[in-house]
Amino acid sequence: MKKLWSYSQIVLSAVLLAFVYYVFIVTNSFAPAGLNGIATMIQYKTGFSISYMSLLINIPLSVLAYFLVNKDFAVKTLLFSVVYSTVFLLLQNSDLTFIQYVTLGHDTIYPVILSGVLAGVVYGVCFRNNASTGGTDVVSRYITKVRPETNFFIITFTLNAIVAIASIFVYSDGVLNYKPMALCIMYCFISTFVGNLLLKTTKTAYKFTIITSHKDEFVEEITHNLRHGCTEIDAIGTYTGTKKYVLICVVNKHQLNDFQSIISKYDDTFSYFEMVNETYGNFKNIKQHQEKA
Repeated sequence: MKKLWSYSQIVLSAVLLAFVYYVFIVTNSFAPAGLNGIATMIQYKTGFSISYMSLLINIPLSVLAYFLVNKDFAVKTLLFSVVYSTVFLLLQNSDLTFIQYVTLGHDTIYPVILSGVLAGVVYGVCFRNNASTGGTDVVSRYITKVRPETNFFIITFTLNAIVAIASIFVYSDGVLNYKPMALCIMYCFISTFVGNLLLKTTKTAYKFTIITSHKDEFVEEITHNLRHGCTEIDAIGTYTGTKKYVLICVVNKHQLNDFQSIISKYDDTFSYFEMVNETYGNFKNIKQHQEKA
């Protein structure tokens, strides 16, 4: 059932992105991110459909990803590409031009904002389900697997920068025009921001690392006041040579202020926290074990 739901989300995301391209992007003379942006520019110049170009690009990439990256990722990416291309082709050959947002070169920022937000939702859903929209995402995934030290952001930024610069000449129509590049950059920023925001779900939490000599008092207070536990590690302060305790505790955002207030009560205590984008695990059994004890 969980696998079926994952595939259903990918199909719905592909349908949504096809609508985004048809309604907001292809009619307003700007290129979105990645290889789909290149496909959009090719259609603008030659009339060769984005649908066919997407399949020509993503089928080989998905096959390579199956053998070189991850089988599940490759299958889901191929599914997305096929559904997206099919739906866009149907829209392109239908009489639905009345739903398109045509600005005629004026106030193009609005379809860019709308398409960027919706595309960001698509990216977030795909990444959460170990899939992608194809193109540069597959290339970046492969490069980071082969060279883990390579920064994923730099790869994606470089590929999108090429698209943005190329769009200056594609959409200029004889007069140098920087507007398409600005629109491409704005689309990339909005879609990336929304996609990352979607990945930070309600499971977002804060991991605290506390170094203290007041372990017993601290643990007792968070246990009774916050109904929370922590992990204890024995440590030695290298400067003073005295025994310390390192406590690691993950709290949700609703407990953040209360947790910080408890920490501030104790002297000889140092702490810092990091944001955790996702938490996993089943603590129900732990709780039941504690109640039985």
